[in-house]
Amino acid sequence: MANKYISTTLPYVNADPHIGAAYEFVVADAMARYWRLLGHDVFFNTGTDEHGQKIAQKADEIGQSRQEYVDHYAGQFEKLRETLDLSCDNFIRTTDKSHMAAAQELWKRCNKAGDIYKKKYEGLYCVGCERFLNKTDLIDGLCPDHKTEPECVEEENYFFKLSNYQEYLEEYLSADNSILPDWRRNEALNFVKSGLEDFSISREKERLDWGVPVPDDDNQVMYVWFDALTNYISTLGWPEDNDGNFSKFWKEGETVQVAGKDQVRFQSIMWQAMLKSAGIGATNSIVYHGFINSGGHKMSKSLGNVINPYDLVEKYGTDSTRYLLLRHVHPFEDTDVTWEKLDEWYTANLVNGLGNLTARITKMAENYGVLYESEFSECVEKGSVSEFGLQNTLDDIWKDIGNLDEYIQREEPFKKIKTDEDAAKKDIIYLLTHLEGIAGKLSPFMPETSKIILSAIKDNKKPENLFARLS
Repeated sequence: MANKYISTTLPYVNADPHIGAAYEFVVADAMARYWRLLGHDVFFNTGTDEHGQKIAQKADEIGQSRQEYVDHYAGQFEKLRETLDLSCDNFIRTTDKSHMAAAQELWKRCNKAGDIYKKKYEGLYCVGCERFLNKTDLIDGLCPDHKTEPECVEEENYFFKLSNYQEYLEEYLSADNSILPDWRRNEALNFVKSGLEDFSISREKERLDWGVPVPDDDNQVMYVWFDALTNYISTLGWPEDNDGNFSKFWKEGETVQVAGKDQVRFQSIMWQAMLKSAGIGATNSIVYHGFINSGGHKMSKSLGNVINPYDLVEKYGTDSTRYLLLRHVHPFEDTDVTWEKLDEWYTANLVNGLGNLTARITKMAENYGVLYESEFSECVEKGSVSEFGLQNTLDDIWKDIGNLDEYIQREEPFKKIKTDEDAAKKDIIYLLTHLEGIAGKLSPFMPETSKIILSAIKDNKKPENLFARLS
């Protein structure tokens, strides 16, 4: 068995949680649960990113202290641990003192390696992106992501010598599993081959005072990305590593990060160069997912199409929300999601699908006194989930559900029981055996539903309806 580490990115706490963050959380959670079922020792990390100019401006606008502001929104994200039934081992906040100390130590090590220098710089700065943009990044003079005109900023900042790591990053990104999917790895590799520019890693404190202080310079704070990226190792107790988690899971384990498709430059280029500079091993794999849109548009408050994960759970329940995200959101491409589609998927596949099948089989077993001795083991078949193909795995499970429905329609044990009791009971045992297998396979995805079905089979009793019909 192996040591496995998995982490989401840290959502930026300038707004309430959205469906995209929820999707990333449940993907990482499903993989962590699956690995644990296989017997691996797993560390699952998530948390919140809490520094930067956007947060400072938002807090100032509403007249709240920066700490009060981030405490509120961090709380909204941390509540998702229970709401989405996340099995994370740590919820890290970038305002944690231990994390801030780790970010400063990473800075010192990169500086000792000769990769940090200070210079005056003039450039186009997007507050929304929290970074400088090149003119070639703009579309009609605007930031392509935020549709705002960047500010022209002139100041003295520290820079990281990303250009020192051209050859290293080309070699790193040439490894097959460094990025999933593979076509996005090729995009990253081509970007690196086109030439790398050093990037700014600090801001003048006079302009931005909400951040981790730069070591030995009271006039500068760390660029939010340099600070936030450090979470992937600070969560493991780096640099002191008093509990041995950094050695166990990062140095000796398999490391995986899950991120959105807009994170490639930060996670697979900047972060990997920072790690190399500090003498720390690279992330083994980074998995990039697409965006969730609604009604053909990017979700935004102005369009009124934002879907909140708390609203999802209130309407459908925790396990149903996990199912809807994991099966009906594509693992790598953008996905369009609307309330109408969610209702359709929920009713067809859960209420009329898994829920109805479970009720029919367990009710027959209860009514006809079928004694079923389970030999079920909680271990899931190795290889049933590979390369984050969670959607494909759930598709296969629902094929199994469809096959059992067809078996009931074809064999009609509820009629056969009147003329051939032994044959009917054999049919029901066959159905219970395969329903038990379905419940086992569902464990990483819908853990509570899996437990309910397995208990119903063991107790020979039909459970309460698994999924309520929508009113």
